[in-house]
Amino acid sequence: MWSTTAPDEAALISQVPFACDSMAFEAWLQFILLPKMRLLIEAQMPLPSSIATAPMAEHVWGEAPTYRNLITLLRALDELLTKQAR
Repeated sequence: MWSTTAPDEAALISQVPFACDSMAFEAWLQFILLPKMRLLIEAQMPLPSSIATAPMAEHVWGEAPTYRNLITLLRALDELLTKQAR
């Protein structure tokens, strides 16, 4: 599912939620969320505590068996981020 080509510059700097513009959810994960999370971790900064990726994944991908494991992983990430905030 990962792309070898980044979205165009306009998509990367867009201030509109990705669901409202041209960036697919998986592109947002690959090119926006994960790199920003990596930067926060490397800088030993607090991670976001009010992010929920699994609901959007469920909305975008539904019950497709292809994405079941990834949605489960995103639920675990959401839970981990929520717990670390406490």
